[in-house]
Formats: sequence, C-alpha cells, structure tokens
Amino acid sequence: MSDEVQYAGDGIWNEEADWALVDSGEDADGESFVPMPTLAVVGRPNVGKSTLVNRIIGRREAVVEDVPGVTRDRVSYEANWSGRKFMVQDTGGWEPDAKGLQQSVARQAELAMQTADAILLVVDAVVGATATDQAVARVLRKSKTPVILVANKVDNERGESDASALWSLGLGEPRPVSATHGRGTGDLLDDVLAVLPETPREDSGAVGGPRRVALVGKPNVGKSSLINKLSGDERAVVHDVAGTTVDPVDSLVELGGKTWRFVDTAGLRKRVSHASGAEFYASLRTKSSIDAAEVVILLIDASEPLTEQDQRVLSMIADAGRALVIAFNKWDLVDEDRRLQLEKEIDRELARVPWAQRVNISAKTGRAVQKLVPALETALESWDKRISTGPLNTWLKEVIAATPPPMRGGRLPRVKFATQAATRPPTFVLFTTGFLEAGYRRFLERRLREEFNFDGSPVRISVRVREKRDRGGR
Repeated sequence: MSDEVQYAGDGIWNEEADWALVDSGEDADGESFVPMPTLAVVGRPNVGKSTLVNRIIGRREAVVEDVPGVTRDRVSYEANWSGRKFMVQDTGGWEPDAKGLQQSVARQAELAMQTADAILLVVDAVVGATATDQAVARVLRKSKTPVILVANKVDNERGESDASALWSLGLGEPRPVSATHGRGTGDLLDDVLAVLPETPREDSGAVGGPRRVALVGKPNVGKSSLINKLSGDERAVVHDVAGTTVDPVDSLVELGGKTWRFVDTAGLRKRVSHASGAEFYASLRTKSSIDAAEVVILLIDASEPLTEQDQRVLSMIADAGRALVIAFNKWDLVDEDRRLQLEKEIDRELARVPWAQRVNISAKTGRAVQKLVPALETALESWDKRISTGPLNTWLKEVIAATPPPMRGGRLPRVKFATQAATRPPTFVLFTTGFLEAGYRRFLERRLREEFNFDGSPVRISVRVREKRDRGGR
C-alpha cells in the first residue's frame, strides 16, 4: 500500500462483470440519511441505563461497568425494532443536587429530556423509588413528551411486586424488565413504538440529514472544549482530568448556516490491548465512530511533539477511507521556535496524508475555529465527487501519452480505460493489459488530484489486469 493512496481490489479484468459495475453507477458507500425520532433513557446513576440501551440496540455499545457514573455524556445509538428505526440516547446519571463534575452530568440528562421525542425513566425496582427518582418524576410529569416508567432489575415474577410500588411516582404503569437478562424488553419496545412519533419533532431541514463529523484525538487534546466552543453551549463535559469523555457524544451544531452532527469521542490510550474495562470499550467505539462518520477532524496538540498515538489515530482514519481535516489545537501556546519544529514534524510524520485539510485553532480562545467549516465542506465535496468516464479517460490518455508506464518483463502494459467505481471515498478502477508499478500508480494519483481537485479526501485506485484467453475460447 502506498503512503499517499490506498489501492483497493487489484485483480483480473472480467469484461462482463466490470462493465456491469461501470454501468450500475452505484456508490459503495451511498448511504441515505433519514431523520429518526429519539428515545432518551434517563435516571439516577447505576440503575442500569446503559445495560438497557445495549439490550434495545442489540449490541454492546454503551459503556457498562459496575461503578456508578461511568456514562457521563449524552450518547446516541441507532436502534431497530419491528422494522422501525429510531435513535436511543443514553445519558449520565441525573442528580438534582449534584456539584462539580456531577452537575455537568446532570445537565446532559436535562438536555436529553428537552430534545427527545419520547423518554424512558429507569428506576431500580429492587431499591425502590429514591428521593432522586421522585425529583426526576416531578420534572417529567410536567413534560409534554411521552414518558414510560421502566422498573429495571425485575429478574423474576417475585420482583414484579417491587415494580408495582413505583406507581407512587405518578408516571403511570411501571414496565417491569430485566435489562441484564432481557426479560420484558420486547413488550417495553412495543410500548415505545406506540408513543414514539414517525419523525423527530425537530427536523434540521438539511437535505439528506446533517453531515456526520467524528472528532478524534488523544486524551486531553481539547475535543470537548472544541465541541462546546462550536456549539456555544456546554454540550460535552469538560474537566481538567484527561479521559473525562468515556462515550461518544452526539451534538447537533449550527455552523455556516448548516446543521452538523458532531461526535466527541473518548481519547485513545496508548494501546487498546493494554486498556481495560470502560477504557477498552471506549477505544473500540472511537474506531466505530470513525467508521460511522463521513468526515473526521483529527485534533492534534500543536504545543507538543507529534506522538505515536497521533499516528495510530491517523492510520485508523486512513484505513476507514474518510475525509479528513487536521486541526492543530492550542495554537495560542505555539511560539516561533515551536512552529518551525512543527513544520518539520508535519513533513516527516504526516507525509501519508498531504491531501488533508489543515487548520490552526485554539478551542480555548476560539481562535480560527470558524475556519473549520470551509475545511469540512471542501473535504466532503471531494469525498462525494464523481468524475464522468469521458473526461476521466480523455485526461488519462493525455497523461499516459506524455509519461508511459514502465515496462515489465520486456513488455509495456497498456491502460485500456478507467472508470470511477464509487464515491465516499473516490475509488477508481484502471483496466490494463499488465500490472502497473506502485510508483506509477502514485504518479497517476498525484496527477488525478491536480486535475480534478480531491483536497481533503483519500483516493483509492485499483488495477484490473485483462485475463488471458485461449484463441479457441469464446
């Protein structure tokens, strides 16, 4: 694999199959974006909210650990029940009298209540209704949003009597479930679909839905601060302890007249294999956030030397084939000597992504953060770009006539034609009579970028070598 371009799917040229690919006009990643209603899961700490979220979405995504307060932010996941899709929003524990970090966590739950289309209030049926549960119920009784009371940890019929005591909260019939074992969750989801609207109550109005931006980087590089600066609101918990963000946080942010969906992810530790518990799953989900995004902002601390962690995150982004903006944060701390050193580090350490958009910012002061919008738009425009087969082959013919490929085994491989097989990222297929050297493919990729402008997006090139046939064949 080249340092500058990813070559995908080299193989044999089968004319019928490959012409079908050309004629189909389908994108490998041509996913449509349909607005979905949101179900918020709220409650006090350690009642099993994240376990219930995992049960609803059918996979282990939300961080679950036997320690109160592991989930600190609002986190959204896609769910599907009986053919209907909706978003499930996990939240930090709600504490009315919380102070410090817990106060910020409580605000995340309150915001989820304000923006959701339906709400699940989760209560520990074994413990019963606490003062905190009663305080949450008082707030929710005034809400116009549908609320379903969930009595969790009801593992058998004997526990249902404990659940019935929760009628006292004034939120109607408690639904007894066991999030750990799945007991009663099917009936609960049927009830959810009965009150959940078909479409979200707030539609961004953007065609195809908000573009998805993953915000990644090593711990304490300023990701949550940047989210808060961009949104003008305390969307993510910011604390002077590295690793405050454990789960990804979905934030709809208005920038440049558009709505963007930002996901603030947990900082990646040195090695996933050396992580444990919540940290291990947070690292895995950071990769999932990159895979689910369209464009990635890689946040790098400009005041410190580039690290192995920065390189690992960059490799994850490149392997996922996502559009890329590199934001050098803490620029207010960079002096002239550091700038000169940083330029050398960029030339050496970021040589594999010379096409990435770069912006120098300060999330703390707000310096140049507005420049992220045009950088994101440029990267996405390149990522979505499709070049018609006619202009592509006219250009290719001229380039090859001026600079033919090197000979292999005494023979000159010929490029018969080319086509763009997919977008997101742009993927090109060259149909040839022989193998093309990696160096020549790098040359074609550079010229392709110069001619058609793919700034901010990776480009993938594959070579299909024509299959030799016997003269007596068809």
